[in-house]
Amino acid sequence: MVVALIIGRAGSSGFKNKNLKQILGRPLSAYPILSATKSKLVDKVYLSTDSSEIAAIGKEYNAEIIERPDFLATRKALSQDAFRHGYKEIVSRNHPGQVEMVVLLFCNGATIQPGIIDKGIRLLKEDEDLDSAVTVSPYNMWSPLRAHRIEKGYLKPFFENTAFEHADCDRDSQGDVYFPDCSAFVVRPRCFDFSYGVPPFPWIGKKVLPLVQWGGLDVDYEWQMPQVEFWLKEHGFTETTTPYESK
Repeated sequence: MVVALIIGRAGSSGFKNKNLKQILGRPLSAYPILSATKSKLVDKVYLSTDSSEIAAIGKEYNAEIIERPDFLATRKALSQDAFRHGYKEIVSRNHPGQVEMVVLLFCNGATIQPGIIDKGIRLLKEDEDLDSAVTVSPYNMWSPLRAHRIEKGYLKPFFENTAFEHADCDRDSQGDVYFPDCSAFVVRPRCFDFSYGVPPFPWIGKKVLPLVQWGGLDVDYEWQMPQVEFWLKEHGFTETTTPYESK
């Protein structure tokens, strides 16, 4: 059985109540929930939240609700702990060993469609050695070559230029730079042993396939909403229709 686990809490320090903010006439959190329910290969959809409003959105799309504990719904709570709690709850509601894969989604990650979720599931079914398949987007302007920190008031490179083959001002000098965009993670149950994975995403294991898309992101600030709206429009969403209705 393949399940989807979506997590989202009430409130937000960077962008208050972001998961409930309207975009193209729907709350932000509706998009990943809708994508999971429209997947051809996901058998059950679960939503872990402490918010009655987010839970109501999940129920609208027939998601099964998992009550997220208060200690996992704070500003300091880690996503990985909410994912693990949700996974354990899913296992407890089904027969042992029944869960083959888990599609991990965020309520603030609207840049996802069921087709790429299904692609990840198929790839893992074809290769038992794979730990996961993860959506990535190219953001060459954020190459590690351009990354800096502030030390004692001065700008300092995160990495020495000698770490790069060609260090110049061209944003494409390192080739395409792919970032996991937090739109979707298709993982095997073994990945929930986080000692097996590595930071910052210990839930993806070690042998990971990329699911390449463009413009993916999880929303943390209000200024990101126009990018999400552009992405949704480019993928067939309007205020009155979705790309799924004609299929």
